[in-house]
Amino acid sequence: MVDDRFPKFIGALVVFAAALAGPAAAQNAVESKLQVCGACHGQDGQPINVNTPIIWGQLTNFLVKQLHDYRAGDRDNPIMKGMAQTLTQEDLRPAAMYFTAKTWPAKKTTAAPGPMPDGMQVCQACHQPGFVGGAPAPRIAGQSYEYLIKQMNDFATGKRNNNMDMVKIMSMLTADQRDAMAHYIAGL
Repeated sequence: MVDDRFPKFIGALVVFAAALAGPAAAQNAVESKLQVCGACHGQDGQPINVNTPIIWGQLTNFLVKQLHDYRAGDRDNPIMKGMAQTLTQEDLRPAAMYFTAKTWPAKKTTAAPGPMPDGMQVCQACHQPGFVGGAPAPRIAGQSYEYLIKQMNDFATGKRNNNMDMVKIMSMLTADQRDAMAHYIAGL
């Protein structure tokens, strides 16, 4: 006599195993979409171009917002918009967490950045002491001078406006002040 509960048990076991594999399979699907990011952001976390930011080890909440803003057109960059649109809204947090889990690349420095420029202390309220980031602001210590000055100037002119606090702060600074700040932060 064959126990008719056996096929039901096997069916339930298959459904349970699929449920367990679901999140892992979804994460692998997101990770496979992100492999192309290394073409610009670097396979080792070091961007191939000084105008491209380091995203390895960056804060999750910041990366989620930037990916969202690129997808929505709130942050202008045709390449990143196209990349971000390959992700679904549900992919954004796992994508950000993928990069957050990586180690911020070590930077070879030859000299200390010198004294902090006047007026920069207020920046640490959001970017934290050492500019290592924290809610709500990203890590900026160690980003390239070229990337930093472009972002600061874009905020100052309103070209980049996906953070109105930064637009206000950067527009109150002179070009020389932004330059000094970008040099300092890049040297950290």
